[in-house]
Amino acid sequence: MLSKLELKIPPPLVMLLFMVTVFGFDKIMPFDLFYLPWLTYVLVISLIALGGGVSLWGVKEFRDAKTTVNPLKPESSSSLVNSGIYQYTRNPMYLGFLLILLSSVVYTQQPLGLVSALGFVAYMNRFQIEPEEKILVKLFGDEFVDYMNKVKRWF
Repeated sequence: MLSKLELKIPPPLVMLLFMVTVFGFDKIMPFDLFYLPWLTYVLVISLIALGGGVSLWGVKEFRDAKTTVNPLKPESSSSLVNSGIYQYTRNPMYLGFLLILLSSVVYTQQPLGLVSALGFVAYMNRFQIEPEEKILVKLFGDEFVDYMNKVKRWF
């Protein structure tokens, strides 16, 4: 039953759904950890910029390699990308989404938002990354297994 969720929901939508939970927690139980609006805004903007940059760098590497960027169709991958940011993380686009999601946690200052961030990581691992990895092992064999052994999934 749960396997029906594998590779079905676009990761940006998954991030937005978990972001809604952060704001939901804040609506139900408002919480201010500290009152330094300028620091909050600097951190929020920094996380959004960093997350966006990390994600876009991942997209750029895929486009340079002329392989699919569609996360719902990993079987369409035409080459294994292990250069650029992929030397440091196997999933820079998802890492970028996590950083953007964390910006909403900082913005709301809602500690329960960290539950949403952990939920995002758990969901992505189970329903997006693991199915992708199975397909990529079939497509690229030992080359992908070696890559998985050298480069961490998130960071």
